Amino acid sequence: MRLGAYTDYTYARDGDRLYAERAFAIFLARLAPRFERLTLIGRLNPRPQGARYPIPSEIAFVPLPYYETLTSPGPVLRSMVVSVRRFWRALDELDAVWLLGPHPLAIVFAALAVVRRRRVFLGVRQETPAYVRNRHPGRPLLHLAASALDATYAALSRRCATVVVGPALRHRYAHARALLELTVSLVEPEDVVEPRVAHARPYGGELTILSVGRLEAEKNPLMLAEVLARLCAANAKGWRLTVCGEGPLEDDLARRLAALGLADRAQLRGYVPLAGGMREAYRASHFLLHASWTEGLPQVLIEAFAAGLPVVATDVGGIREAVGEAAVLVPPGDAEGAAHALEELAADGALRGRLIDRSLDHARSHTIDREVDRLAAFLSSAGAAA
Repeated sequence: MRLGAYTDYTYARDGDRLYAERAFAIFLARLAPRFERLTLIGRLNPRPQGARYPIPSEIAFVPLPYYETLTSPGPVLRSMVVSVRRFWRALDELDAVWLLGPHPLAIVFAALAVVRRRRVFLGVRQETPAYVRNRHPGRPLLHLAASALDATYAALSRRCATVVVGPALRHRYAHARALLELTVSLVEPEDVVEPRVAHARPYGGELTILSVGRLEAEKNPLMLAEVLARLCAANAKGWRLTVCGEGPLEDDLARRLAALGLADRAQLRGYVPLAGGMREAYRASHFLLHASWTEGLPQVLIEAFAAGLPVVATDVGGIREAVGEAAVLVPPGDAEGAAHALEELAADGALRGRLIDRSLDHARSHTIDREVDRLAAFLSSAGAAA
């Protein structure tokens, strides 16, 4: 099967090489050996800055016109004619398309693929209405548009095989013609540490909390400063914070840490590549703190699990049902609860040990090869049944 995969993520060229903006492209690229041909479809950013993930040369690419953001409808509408034309031509070389959304273009592309008698699969990675509400709290028209997009995609799934990330979206799309719940993992089997290594991590001295992810409103990065403040108020010398990620709230987080007198207890490292220091950061830390307001199922949890790192995360999206008792969950926005959970884990070695064992088991069950194999098998079997 010749498969095309569309996402609204951006790509960029640097010389003859194509690079992706998001690490999800690493997961997509692993599909290539499992199909006759893989074609990626997405916006081509004329500026290469920020696109860091190289795409293998054997993977085809269909460039769509670039626009900065979906919240500015003018540029989006102006790009749509060219996007539709290029997608229509791309269908000449495709047997099936996997359209990740909800997104207006994904809906248009689905209609075009049906007209051309190509197989259509849908993909959903996050709860779009919740994402938009948290990112744009003062824009009710955007909230309505997001809900309408979500409802349209849910209706389309009744006719299309659908892939979702995490249990919350599995429930939302339970009526799909065929359904696969997927975990997006970038963890290689060799990344999962041995239990003896994880259990040997010392917890008797200074403790480092790690946060990994984009510094944007829906990720609630300012809560990290509040948690650190509560921990340091009880034990000023015992806690540090390392933040790996970049985004528009990076300066706000730095200012909040400084205002709380914690600038010297925190390190904002910016973007750290998984193969260029991120794995080492997981293994050098003592806890992962994930503070999001909304999620599907974040891949950073699997990466932390692979390092045998105890995780405290906000109880949002499908996290509770997906990870079970492999993490300690607290209500979103509850800095006091997160600080208490970290203090309890630091003090209770038996609790920590149980969490480490469960997390390593979870990581071994959700490596990138296992998840890509599941996805490829689903697309092949659902496509054959269409």
